[in-house]
Amino acid sequence: MSAVTNKTIWNIGYPIILGNLAQTLIALTDTAFLGRVSAVALGASMIAGIYYYVFATLAWGFSIGIQIIVARRLGEEKLNRIGVVFEHGLVVVFLLAVSLFLIQRYFTEQLLGSVIQSPNIYAAAVEFMAYRHYGISFVCFNFLFRALYIGLSNTKVISYTTLLMAVVNIALDYALIFGRWGFPEMGVGGAALASVCAEVSALLFFIGYTLMKLPLKKYALFAFHKLEGWLMKSVLQLAFPTMLQKLLSFGSWFIFFVLVEHLGEQQTAISGIIRSVYMLIAVPVFAFAATSNTLTSRLIGAGSLNEIKPTLLKILRLSLICISPVLLCCLFFPGLLLSIYTNEPSLIAGAIPSLYVICAAVIGMAFGLTLFEAVSGTGNTTHALWLETGVLAVYTLAIWLFAHWPGADVALVWSSELVYGIFIGLASLLYLKFAPWQKKRI
Repeated sequence: MSAVTNKTIWNIGYPIILGNLAQTLIALTDTAFLGRVSAVALGASMIAGIYYYVFATLAWGFSIGIQIIVARRLGEEKLNRIGVVFEHGLVVVFLLAVSLFLIQRYFTEQLLGSVIQSPNIYAAAVEFMAYRHYGISFVCFNFLFRALYIGLSNTKVISYTTLLMAVVNIALDYALIFGRWGFPEMGVGGAALASVCAEVSALLFFIGYTLMKLPLKKYALFAFHKLEGWLMKSVLQLAFPTMLQKLLSFGSWFIFFVLVEHLGEQQTAISGIIRSVYMLIAVPVFAFAATSNTLTSRLIGAGSLNEIKPTLLKILRLSLICISPVLLCCLFFPGLLLSIYTNEPSLIAGAIPSLYVICAAVIGMAFGLTLFEAVSGTGNTTHALWLETGVLAVYTLAIWLFAHWPGADVALVWSSELVYGIFIGLASLLYLKFAPWQKKRI
């Protein structure tokens, strides 16, 4: 395989950026609308949303395993095996989707009640999840289709689906939260229902696009292959560590927001705003990290190990260039940016210190996630799990210490994100430099 150019990286990364941007716009819209309902609604939607995605990350982690194998088969030019891998993924995702739906439907009230202190936030979070849990099955299959297309380096469809999601969510948010166009005024429940409808629309688009645009015979897709025991075992062995890794990662973030909620309703609302801004700044970071995973796996499949290091440096450079415009807006126009989310002066003033903290944190994340996803892309997902488990232990300790520091405020707690980015980057760098990852075959 020839050297990976900036154009190749960009062609893979920019549709993911557009897709992630649409996802972020959904969160931005929810935050901006609910920020004008009440601080409680804003805080509750944030905590319930993270709780929801703690479960969804199991599907995300599994799909990354599928993505790695698809990219590897593409690099090996074994195109007729891609459909076989995808169909095995469909079986696992179906079982996972049913299980997660049942857990969220029947255990949410007890789980949230055990960690949320504010009765107002708890009641609003339960109302949010009463609608939101219906989307968990659809989001599981959406992750699988995303993995297929990222693994194939055919990422434009992701931008289409998430643009559709953004349009559906924004329109229904406005209609259902505030009761416009003849719809009932549902508040926080309306935001949840709008997100479910957006996820359903994305899955329908994925299915239609795949059936009409993808060369099904070339990839042997939907040929109803017989399940292969060895392949299913291989997929699960590769994906399970990634599933557990994502669960631990988002579980730690859930702990983060639970500890923030214990600081008070105002601090929780501020963190809801900061989370939305953070995800907006980090859109290119997550996109190029996914690109790092795909290209590392493809380069290994093509036997071009010497191209991995220069490729990662190019990816990191592009990631930093892409986050610069929003970073500059945060640094020079913080009040204007925060006014998008709320018209409450006290929330805007309280959020500015945390905004400066996440500007530093996202630079650390660009460094850390690019290298860490390269570790996963090598196929050494068990090693990646152990690596991140150690870093998450440090991260969780930092969250706890900062949240319990005398006179602690929310900005100090947010500085734990910088700790994570630096430590995951250094650990990944040491692994890529000294570990025998080149020997892994999948």
